[in-house]
Amino acid sequence: MSEDLISSAIEDFFSKGYKAVREDDTLSKCLSLFEEEMPPVLVVLDQKGRYQGVIARRWIVRSRLDPSEAKVKKLMRPTPRVQLHDSLSEVARLMIESQVRQLPVCRGEKLMGFVTDEDVIHGAVIQGWGETEVKEIMTKRPFMVEEDESAGSVLSLFRDQDISHAPVVSEGELVGIVSVHDFVEHIFQPRKRRTVGETVGEKVPVLSIPAKGIMTKPVITAAPGEELRRVAEKMHKFDVSSIVVVKNRRPVGIVTKRDFLEPIAQMRRERPVLTIQFSVKDLEIDEVQRNFLIDDFESFAKRYQETLKGGTLFVYLKTHGTNYKGDPLIHCRLQLRTLKGSFFSSSEGFGVEKTFSRALDRLDRKILRSKELEYEPEFARKYLRRIQFPLAHL
Repeated sequence: MSEDLISSAIEDFFSKGYKAVREDDTLSKCLSLFEEEMPPVLVVLDQKGRYQGVIARRWIVRSRLDPSEAKVKKLMRPTPRVQLHDSLSEVARLMIESQVRQLPVCRGEKLMGFVTDEDVIHGAVIQGWGETEVKEIMTKRPFMVEEDESAGSVLSLFRDQDISHAPVVSEGELVGIVSVHDFVEHIFQPRKRRTVGETVGEKVPVLSIPAKGIMTKPVITAAPGEELRRVAEKMHKFDVSSIVVVKNRRPVGIVTKRDFLEPIAQMRRERPVLTIQFSVKDLEIDEVQRNFLIDDFESFAKRYQETLKGGTLFVYLKTHGTNYKGDPLIHCRLQLRTLKGSFFSSSEGFGVEKTFSRALDRLDRKILRSKELEYEPEFARKYLRRIQFPLAHL
């Protein structure tokens, strides 16, 4: 299947044509175009008509800026350009790295249209990979919230774990799902006053509202054995970016568009080696820091290369803006996808290097405890030697 995706060019899946705005236009003009034309994103041009980047509707909605005053250039993002001959796997990699899910497609320097994450996923699942069961790519044991948990608590969970969706449960059974979009729609930019009971009441502090007051229901779900092709069809049909995987009405996993993109991006590599891919938001990493992270990863990769049989470590870094002695508060999320399974860890702290190292140590411990590797005696012996445990005592 990886050979299929490497050879599948994006020219067969992208949408031709585009709508454009100038970088000095107001956000109101963008919202009007999104309402009238419904494009995935808008192209941003400078005063001479040169391509500068893109702007998406959800970036405007989440910004809480006054659209009649704020200019496009305040929210636009530069993006990598995709060529018609680029593979689905390469485009998925660029989407993860840039954190932009709608990329311009060019023939040489000429802009031809756009490719979205849905286009990439569709192109992948119509091939043999689409027969894979969703349990193979889903995030297992997702973070969940109780229906009476406060919105403030849910928001803290999203921030601390760098997630944007969480299943809502009552006595362990799925009753809804809450997302960043729900916060934008029901709390940060409420369209109308609501009554106490289900949603916002005038006398209730907004972050004290229970999760059940802002959650979405019913939830679009899938069974662990459902094929990826079917799950992707549900995402498209119901216009959702995540699906909860359930067994006996209880959540056992969650699959998002990012969960689709990560394994697709991995398929561009033919050799079974451990590789690393960074996705950085609101943070600048200099050459010294990047080299430190890569050195740390290479040491990690040497330990696990033979045991895990290849894979990719996806590193998501962002800052929360707080500083301590010049070091920003960093959140680091690690997702290791391998032939032996997927492993996740996260860490928060001041300074890029320390935070990454702490997250990598936690990932190390999770791999050691994993059921996937419990029958790998050689792996266990190597680990015990590394921590200087006397093997003679076993």
